[in-house]
Amino acid sequence: MITGVYGAGKSTVAAEISHLLEQRRQPYALLDLDFLGWGVNSFDDSAAGNSFMLRNLAAVVSNYREGGISVFVLAYFVSSHDELRGIREAVGVPLRVVRLSLPLPDIEERLAADVTTERREELREAARQIEDDEGVGVEDVVLANDRPVPVVAEQVMTWLGWT
Repeated sequence: MITGVYGAGKSTVAAEISHLLEQRRQPYALLDLDFLGWGVNSFDDSAAGNSFMLRNLAAVVSNYREGGISVFVLAYFVSSHDELRGIREAVGVPLRVVRLSLPLPDIEERLAADVTTERREELREAARQIEDDEGVGVEDVVLANDRPVPVVAEQVMTWLGWT
């Protein structure tokens, strides 16, 4: 599982890892968990999206496992140990967590090309998460994501023993 605040590069690094696995002809599934929680039926409870995400994650992983997939590359901002526990239960396979770190000015630079209202809000949220150390401590290892994406992806794979 690749975690980190918004803009840290979770999805990008996960996609690169998937590309490397594909080159090695290793069966895998890439799941960006943000997409599994979209489509909530209520806007009154922020936990509603997480509940949908966990149910969807369990179903999707089950389908992949029935199809013979045992390697999963997940991308998602895990904010707490409780949230991580729910994800581990939904996935049902051993899960190792890599938190990507990146200074806020670098995140701002990455997001500068996309000036939508949503991006500005997500940047403010990333700043708050960094300031509050949200998501810190849920990881097994922290890697700086201030290098080229292929280098970071290879470092993750080496740490996992996938090379």
